[in-house]
Amino acid sequence: MSHLIVPSHRPDKEGKVLSVTPESAGWGYVGFEVYVLQKGQTLKRETGKQEACLVLLSGKATVSTKKEQWKNIGERMNVFEKIPPYSVYVPSEDFYEVEAVTDLEIAVCLAPGKGTYPARLIAPEDVGIEIRGAGNIERKIHNILPEQKPADSLLVVEVFTPEGNWSSYPPHKHDQDNLPHESYLEETYYHKIHPGHGFAVQRVYTDDRSLDETLIVKNGDVVLVPKGYHPVSAPPGYEVYYLNVMAGPVRTWKFHNDPDHEWVMESKLAAKRS
Repeated sequence: MSHLIVPSHRPDKEGKVLSVTPESAGWGYVGFEVYVLQKGQTLKRETGKQEACLVLLSGKATVSTKKEQWKNIGERMNVFEKIPPYSVYVPSEDFYEVEAVTDLEIAVCLAPGKGTYPARLIAPEDVGIEIRGAGNIERKIHNILPEQKPADSLLVVEVFTPEGNWSSYPPHKHDQDNLPHESYLEETYYHKIHPGHGFAVQRVYTDDRSLDETLIVKNGDVVLVPKGYHPVSAPPGYEVYYLNVMAGPVRTWKFHNDPDHEWVMESKLAAKRS
């Protein structure tokens, strides 16, 4: 298996099914965890020097921090309902406690924090929804924690790619600290497939092809994107969801399209307008 794929496993005693740390990924900023909790089960963590964005992938929960509590939040029971999730932002030097009101799958997105902003609820109505692309590169975006909303490091977004379509396309990268043209951002992709026995295809490659991998991604896999372009394909018959977490030295998303394929987006948009 590629070193860029981190598979899920059976829940441990705390419900953890997946973990990526900066140390395990070999980078400096992004951490990512997924927990599957049974109804009534609780999870409590100190944030320490990291900020966190807790994304309720499916199910309902009560979430508490030092100063806040949000009871019985959550609406969707499956990510493929395609409605925006409830999420909770938790700053560094705080804690979060999650009690599963129903069976629950929750993602914990992590990056360095400075304690600048207080804990807050990110409700579905706070999530920006957009349709990006056109034709067979059209996909649905939920902007959970974009750069326009307060956080120290984290950028969090989820994407729904219809069967037969491509996303993160045209292929783009953000691996150079070269603002205002391009920002350095590490990124994780947490994939869900519907039906669950299907797969997605993701390619990660650099201009010089020192990194060039084509990955077969299964339901519950994380793909690490330390650098390079990283398009995703949903095979016919299978919808693909992914949750993206990005962070780097500057909290801004400035990307560079692969010049060989940049023309595709304008071509598709022109066809849509005609």
